[in-house]
Amino acid sequence: MSNTTFTATVLGFPRVGPNRELKRATESYWAGRTNAQALHAVAKELRTAQLTAALDAGLDSVPVGTFSYYDQVLDTAVLLGALPQRVSGIADELDRYFAAARGNAEVAPLEMTKWFDTNYHYLVPELAADTAFALHPEKPLAELQEALALGVPARPVVVGPVTFLKLAKSVDGSDLLDRLPDLIPLYERLLGLLAEAGAEWVQLDEPSLVTDLTEAELAAVRGTYRRLSEVTVRPAILVAAYFGRLGVALPALAETGIDGIAVDLVAGGDADVAAARSITDKLIVAGVIDGHNIWRADPDHALPRLTELRDAGVAVAVSSSCSLLHVPYGLAPETDLDQRLRGWLAFGDEKLAEIRVLATALTEGESAVADQLEIARTAVADRGADPRLRVDSVRERLDDLDAAATRRAPADERRVLQQERLNLPLLPTTTIGSYPQTGRIRVARAEFRRGEIDRAEYDTRMRAEIAEVIALQEEIGLDVLVHGEPERNDMVQYFAEQLDGFAATVNGWVQSYGTRCVRPPIVYGDVARPAVMTVEWITYAQSLTAKPVKGMLTGPVTILAWSFIRDDQPLADTARQIALAIRDETVDLEAAGIGVVQVDEPALRELLPLRRADQAAYLDWAVEAFRLATAGVADATQIHTHLCYSEFGEVIGAIHGLDADVTSIEAARSHMEVLDDLNAIGFDLGVGPGVYDIHSPRVPGAEEVRKSLELALKAVPAERLWVNPDCGLKTRSTAEVTASLRNLVAAAQALR
Repeated sequence: MSNTTFTATVLGFPRVGPNRELKRATESYWAGRTNAQALHAVAKELRTAQLTAALDAGLDSVPVGTFSYYDQVLDTAVLLGALPQRVSGIADELDRYFAAARGNAEVAPLEMTKWFDTNYHYLVPELAADTAFALHPEKPLAELQEALALGVPARPVVVGPVTFLKLAKSVDGSDLLDRLPDLIPLYERLLGLLAEAGAEWVQLDEPSLVTDLTEAELAAVRGTYRRLSEVTVRPAILVAAYFGRLGVALPALAETGIDGIAVDLVAGGDADVAAARSITDKLIVAGVIDGHNIWRADPDHALPRLTELRDAGVAVAVSSSCSLLHVPYGLAPETDLDQRLRGWLAFGDEKLAEIRVLATALTEGESAVADQLEIARTAVADRGADPRLRVDSVRERLDDLDAAATRRAPADERRVLQQERLNLPLLPTTTIGSYPQTGRIRVARAEFRRGEIDRAEYDTRMRAEIAEVIALQEEIGLDVLVHGEPERNDMVQYFAEQLDGFAATVNGWVQSYGTRCVRPPIVYGDVARPAVMTVEWITYAQSLTAKPVKGMLTGPVTILAWSFIRDDQPLADTARQIALAIRDETVDLEAAGIGVVQVDEPALRELLPLRRADQAAYLDWAVEAFRLATAGVADATQIHTHLCYSEFGEVIGAIHGLDADVTSIEAARSHMEVLDDLNAIGFDLGVGPGVYDIHSPRVPGAEEVRKSLELALKAVPAERLWVNPDCGLKTRSTAEVTASLRNLVAAAQALR
């Protein structure tokens, strides 16, 4: 075991490339335009550039192995030989990996859900009491050697055994933590191999330790890390936990022989600082730079925490609070941002610099970096003084609201009025909102962005796309139509660009899952809607058909969750401001004759605090924000919402509390499991459990859809059951969508 230590690091890096190079290379491979060698070459180039940047920034311990072609939990399943049996017949290693991730014509993919309280999605391993584990260490060993060859002080990173088992799905009902004795020998062997290959430290990621743990789980943590720390030949072990406070897990880890603990002091706060003061026999990697948000750090907040630990005799390294996977690469491309706002921000590259400044201040004194600290302090003060952060008209309007602003008539009364207005058949069919973003749409958007076409021409092309989508839906036979959202770049950014208090980036891409990237907007000030946002597009679509067309909006919680949010006021306050802006839009859609309005909240579960004690307060304000956004319309106007890819059981009461007339919800990959949760709470509203998994290229047959609907009908009465895909269709091809929707409609009509 190495006795070396370090002073400045991060817990992980982004991997899609500063210009989404990996996305393009991977999708080219999937399409058959390039081969595996070309894909691997792009990946190696990106890893090399990241390692070089880390060295140049002055990090003296650099995480490696955080690169992934799709997902780090899926990579861990490969490492441990725990891919599902259904992909074992695929001979090619890379194609087998991608089949588990996204499926193919013959193979269903693994389920996908949110990575703790982030907008990143991980693949859920499928395990059983008899799953046979086997170590396949090729990836971490190869990436370690690659880094060492570049002279990088490399620290391999692997998802830890406790978190891997807690995130996995038991397919036979067994308690997966009972499999720890089978996994620990594989991790022991891996530690030995990494030490032999030259690793001085290894990082085992255990973010599940910041959640509520039972006594049995704490005992499992102690037992696991006592065993691993007793390996004779091994690197120094750093256990990294993030996204919250460690609480009782911190002393549990401290009792073991591991060599370091990475603590999230942004989300964990003062309690973990106080607890870490007594841990003087280990390296404390202090996560004082926010890896989950983009605001410049306040040195007068971070430095006292670091010095408190140092002065207590603790060995301290400065770090990001979590992996930089969750923030954009750097601010350099963002020349169009408001310059005052730009000065308040720190993306990935800037966070590396902040870490080095703080580490230098800690080890050499503040005078060694006095100029950098002064720049940071000036930026923090300037942000606090900006008048856009407090707009009296916004705050006064919210203060004047009363309880009636969030109430509608009982659901059964609304249902009668809505059926009289809409005259829908049994098992009505619809889609979630977006349709494929065609090449024509991308070309038009790029030409408009470059100034090659004007707004009038752009709008003309988008109306043509809408007309085509409406005609396609009518020909397929759907009952409630959508306009397809061709004019929208993203379901959050589109609205953020039209709301006061938001700013958008040009290249602030962050990975959501696989090759799917988003550009989270920045909420920096008080939010208001200066003008209507969607009415013109929706009313145009409605003019093309006698069938109802849904107005499509994004809900306040999701806009909040999928943005980089201001950290100078409670989330609930920002959510209410956004809700009021969305409410204004629902009222204007209704006034324009739109009878169905969908307000999507796919991120409802995402912001749920990881500790149960904090969850009730969040759910209260999240539900209140949605109802504030949707309760301004008449009872005859039907409100839909949509939720996807989460563990819904934890928020099932809140889903009912939203009081949406129809809730569409992910269910295809999880085989309708969510319906049992809904039934358990007496859910009596309309529900559309997804019968078509849009995150896979598979086209479900009509018989497959029919069986899913028959399963759903065992839990939901036909008069409340809707038929729809899991999510929007933006990322699928038109051919896939058309075939799948034909089968969806055929299955619904057969069951009627």
